[in-house]
Amino acid sequence: MNLINTSNPDLARKLIRESKEKPVIVQSQNPEFDRKMLEYGKFNILLSPENSPERDRLKQLSSDFNHIMAKLATKNNVAIGIDIKSLTSVKDKKLKAIRLARIIQNIKVCRKAKTKIKLLNFKNRKNAFDFLISLGASTQQAKEAID
Repeated sequence: MNLINTSNPDLARKLIRESKEKPVIVQSQNPEFDRKMLEYGKFNILLSPENSPERDRLKQLSSDFNHIMAKLATKNNVAIGIDIKSLTSVKDKKLKAIRLARIIQNIKVCRKAKTKIKLLNFKNRKNAFDFLISLGASTQQAKEAID
């Protein structure tokens, strides 16, 4: 597993090209960076696009992931990653609730665009499957996410 965590798209592309390990995981930074990376598309997983520091609008959550990005991810065979360890490490209950709501929104967008989801750092397959189902993933999405 190779995690690329930089906010420079050109450096990220260079690191992706030089990477020998599979899967290549790119940490989400901001909407512009994520869009450029999804258009480039030569990696496996875009990790945690719901980690936006941006405030939510009144009628919509600010997840920084939309249907256009989901279609790009599907076209370039990039999965959207959900990191359980980073989610459980959030101590503030309000922040955790906001992240879960954004994950639910991303799952719905991925479901419509047929984008794959990957769940990372889980311990028990059954619990991970049930967690995804409870967040609104289809059974097929949940099965693919934990494989």
